[in-house]
Amino acid sequence: MNKVHLILLLCLGLLAGCEDKMPNTPPVVEEPPIEEPPITEQPPNILFVIMDDVGIDQMEVMGYGGFNPPPTPTIEAISKAGVRFRNTWSMPECSPGRAALLAGKYPLRTNMYQALGPNDLANSQLSPYATTVPKLLQQAGYESGLFGKFHLAGPELNPFEYATPQVLGWDYFYGWLGGLPASIDTTAGGVAAVGTYQCGYVPTLADDPVHGADSGACYTPSQCTELATNSQGESAGLQCLSQGGVLVPQQACTDTVPEFVVFDRENAHYVSELVINDASGVERVPLTDMRGRGYRSVIEAEAATTWINQRDGNQPWMATLSFSSAHTPLQPPPAALLPSQSHFQLAPQCQITDGNFINSRRISDAMIEGLDTALANLLIATGIATEGESGLQYNPDSNTVVVIVGDNGSFGPTVKLPFDGARAKGTAYQTGVWVPLIVGGAGIEQPDRAVEHLVNTTDVYGLFGEIAGLDAATIAAGGPDSAGLLAYLEDPTQTSLRDYNFTQGGLNIQQDGGRNGPCAFAAQCSHTPVSKGVCEDNGGVWWGVGADNPVVTETYQSGELEQCWQVNRDIYAADPDNYSTNKIPPGWTNYQAIRNEDYKLVQNHALDFDPSSGNPVDIFSIELYQVNQRNMPTLDTQDSDLLMGQGEAALEQLSTELQQQYADLNAALAAIMASQPACIGDGNDDGVVDQLDIDNYQAIVAAGWQGSSWYDVNFDAQTNELDLQLIEAAVGTVCDAQ
Repeated sequence: MNKVHLILLLCLGLLAGCEDKMPNTPPVVEEPPIEEPPITEQPPNILFVIMDDVGIDQMEVMGYGGFNPPPTPTIEAISKAGVRFRNTWSMPECSPGRAALLAGKYPLRTNMYQALGPNDLANSQLSPYATTVPKLLQQAGYESGLFGKFHLAGPELNPFEYATPQVLGWDYFYGWLGGLPASIDTTAGGVAAVGTYQCGYVPTLADDPVHGADSGACYTPSQCTELATNSQGESAGLQCLSQGGVLVPQQACTDTVPEFVVFDRENAHYVSELVINDASGVERVPLTDMRGRGYRSVIEAEAATTWINQRDGNQPWMATLSFSSAHTPLQPPPAALLPSQSHFQLAPQCQITDGNFINSRRISDAMIEGLDTALANLLIATGIATEGESGLQYNPDSNTVVVIVGDNGSFGPTVKLPFDGARAKGTAYQTGVWVPLIVGGAGIEQPDRAVEHLVNTTDVYGLFGEIAGLDAATIAAGGPDSAGLLAYLEDPTQTSLRDYNFTQGGLNIQQDGGRNGPCAFAAQCSHTPVSKGVCEDNGGVWWGVGADNPVVTETYQSGELEQCWQVNRDIYAADPDNYSTNKIPPGWTNYQAIRNEDYKLVQNHALDFDPSSGNPVDIFSIELYQVNQRNMPTLDTQDSDLLMGQGEAALEQLSTELQQQYADLNAALAAIMASQPACIGDGNDDGVVDQLDIDNYQAIVAAGWQGSSWYDVNFDAQTNELDLQLIEAAVGTVCDAQ
């Protein structure tokens, strides 16, 4: 950890015991700790498993999964020892979904509305002042570790850069700070030209008669092994990649690594920049280090296993196993993780295109099966479960609660029927926010049952506090949006703890009102992909800075655009007569939804191009649906809007009962949206602008940091005197809800 990190950690009161090392730092003003009653019995350990982009549509154990669900016997075993929450909403994208789980708050309180990218200011990253789950559990004596995908804060535009997991409360972090696996290395480590190997490894000759190979020399940074296609039909190339190596096809090992072989190039789920936070500081592991080479699900689960087995049993622990699967880029896992032998069905074609639609789904299924197998290995190795003749079984002697959840809905091309792939991840519709949630293990009354009541992923935050014997709502600054879950585990007759469920998405805060460049998919233009590479990894066409797709640069003489409405402007300019056919619907950039037991209200906003004026125009949609979670669920598909696409203009055509449903939902949604008023200067989000905010600002700048922070109140990516003036002018403001 560098000097700036140490100073910042000290000045913000986040690292104890260092005051004598930095005598010239400003004094720290801390709020008095909340006293909790002593805990006489050690509470259960917690294993928290997050699946990436795995919606409820994927899961047979939740009653769905389509015609060919991915095998998940491990998750099913945990469900038999627990409760399946079949009516759970998350947020529409990764980062706000994880903030809901780990900070217990809706996006309007964290300013995290979409997946974090390198241009998002600290104002839209999880704040160091938030009472995260590890900070909450510290008050009950828990140790905490997080393994795998982080995607909550940093490293860009954040004072703490690569130390953000530690600052946010985790005692140990071993994983990937950014949320997205890198693009696939189509050179497979430099052995061929760019674009040769779609999946990042050398396939068999049967799969690729021109560039494939059935044997070769597998080089790692330290050794070489000769490999051949094995008895499972797994190519030498994928075997080598799984071992952290680069296969030189149809060659024998030599004493030196060939000059064209490269080890410093990321390769999606197989070669990644590993970051470690522990008591000694921060370590950024180079790509040439074997610790960051290999399949992510394996690395993530093995790191968690090692940490759990190192606990001495005298202190409760929480391990968060945050899988990167099944996030794009879609890439086949090692055959060893696929006991169903589904790898025989996978073609080495990883591009997301219409022609590769079925294969993309099969790869996604294999990635989910792979994480399930990696989880099984962890459960057995740590003693949380045992394996017998009847399969995996939870071990009650482990005194561990296992929580398994999806962070948001499934990615569109992977969605299972009858769910709606056009209204998937990145939308407030059911397919975008309805996720699997299973809680198994210690303290559950009548396990192997389902709960149909409304649940939000913020409730998982409250559950962790309940497990530890803490009052999460009292401890967390401002109170979380969590209703808790423990009552459902202890009482099978428990009635619903929620009257309404809520979800929300939008744009993160970027410098001077910026946003991610436009990425056009078949169904819409989106500002979710954080870069050209991410756009193309997900099957999109990039219209932003650096656009080089011929459709953009030649057909429409466009590119270098900032917003989706400009895409339609240029499409119209190129061919006005066919604009209605060629235009690309804009994806929603400000959207939210609320539901009760039977009905759901959706509000969407976006900017689109208006040919009559030549300017952007706001598109606003209000939609009302009847929804349920039956085995053949009633979903919020385009043709089921009770307002028939007319918004409030159609209300008078509805029955009195439906009008009342609309009024109730609309009022409840308005109340939530008004509950977090803008409050300039309240950088620590404690509901008041006071001297503590000034002290926090001064601590940041005294440490030498002048970039983006939570006290960059004018969003110009600088923390400076202009911000201080605004904070001082606001001192005394109480941030009451409207």
